[in-house]
Amino acid sequence: MRRGRILSYMAVSAVMLTTAYLLLLIPERSGHEAAMQSSPATKQAFAWNQDAYWKALEERYQALRQAGCAGLEADVRVRMEGLRKLLTRINGQELSHEAPEFGEVEVRMFEIGPLVSACNMGLADYLQFTADLRAEVKRQSERWDMNSDAVRATLYRLLYGSRGAVEEIMTQAPAGTFSALLKGTDEPSATPSADLRNVRVHSGDILISRGGAPTSALIARGSDYPGNFSHIAFVYVDPASKEAKIIEAHIEVGVVVSTAEQYLADKKLRVMLLRPRADLPQIVKDPMLPHKAAEYAYNRATEGLVPYDFAMDYKDHTKLFCSEVASEAYERFGVNLWAGISHMSSSGLRRWLAAFGVRHFETQEPSDLEYDPQLRVVAEWRDPETLKKDRIDNAVTEVMLEGAEKGDEIGYQWYLLPLARIVKAYSMLLNQFGKAGPVPEGMTATTALRTQDYMDKHKAIEERLAIKAEQYKKEHGYEAPYWALVSLAREAKNGN
Repeated sequence: MRRGRILSYMAVSAVMLTTAYLLLLIPERSGHEAAMQSSPATKQAFAWNQDAYWKALEERYQALRQAGCAGLEADVRVRMEGLRKLLTRINGQELSHEAPEFGEVEVRMFEIGPLVSACNMGLADYLQFTADLRAEVKRQSERWDMNSDAVRATLYRLLYGSRGAVEEIMTQAPAGTFSALLKGTDEPSATPSADLRNVRVHSGDILISRGGAPTSALIARGSDYPGNFSHIAFVYVDPASKEAKIIEAHIEVGVVVSTAEQYLADKKLRVMLLRPRADLPQIVKDPMLPHKAAEYAYNRATEGLVPYDFAMDYKDHTKLFCSEVASEAYERFGVNLWAGISHMSSSGLRRWLAAFGVRHFETQEPSDLEYDPQLRVVAEWRDPETLKKDRIDNAVTEVMLEGAEKGDEIGYQWYLLPLARIVKAYSMLLNQFGKAGPVPEGMTATTALRTQDYMDKHKAIEERLAIKAEQYKKEHGYEAPYWALVSLAREAKNGN
């Protein structure tokens, strides 16, 4: 009799567990299609369409390495002097984005790159030239319409193009050739300041960085103008202690405040420091405006929980994503950052981002803040080792997004959904006590599984690509240039 009751209890328990498991398997209602329909694409993604040109530059580089650089020092010097004269001519005028000088400087900058790299001549001059070019182009763009597609294309070709040229050279250069720090424009500021890695940072400055996770690469590249940055943080300097505090939004815990040391300890492949122009009318009227904006963001972060905004709605400030931490604070004091709003137009990209919970495809992408003419680039930290990781992640992301355009999906293992929902419930319990759980607040169990699926697929391609990149280096005697990495990533994705 007793044995019968035990068996009966076991049977009931099995039925209950099976029923609970089946109920937890019921998929959540998807808002992907509604999100995409409510925000139709109005732009078109930028494309270089210059693969043959990049290949020709590499062939020039190969020829120089094989033939040697004897007698080319004078040629490099003359070319650099010509670039400097062209930049001086640009500096003396107020040009439109269509001015032929910009096309000329782009071509001449790319043409000299193989000589500088293969011959190890004029490296420091070339690096400084690109920094000066960036400062001048940003100065010229102060009069341009940042919502114009043609303007954005000119800015991107010059600023991202010069970055790409420099980083190709940095990747091939002998170890120790370049310092990790490149200083830009030391824009004046009246706000409290502190030292950060040999650079003076001011209250109200903005740090843009690139994380090491696959999702960081997706954020950086997932835009009409693929970039190199995935995260934004806001600097607040305490007037009394002169200690720099970093305010940022993390998907796990929302908006938080950390020390500069904690910020830098979090894995970053590159960091750039931006500062509002001192001659902005709002700052001329109130030089302490950047500090007031930073103080507002600091107080909001420390006075209560501000959840992370997975939807990336930069107009609704009840929740904040990383870019919004800075933009919302400055907006309150009359400065509207992101003069040119970011767009994500590719259908495959939009479908994937919608699956991750994004509902707004016109928003504030971290990479695009570099092009805002209201901001000066004060400094940038990067080194060849982290650049290698950055480039591989970018190449993998590009070929994955190519697959998205062809119909590839980000899915999840359906049988894990019940377990993920239990973990989500546990995370929600921790959230009630102000702690972060395994599944971030605001992220569903399904989204968490899709994120893991994306990261697993990215990692598999990345591992195969790393092997192929090493083989390329052995065969050619130099690191694979970025366009070759993308080609190798396609092979890695296809399992070749």
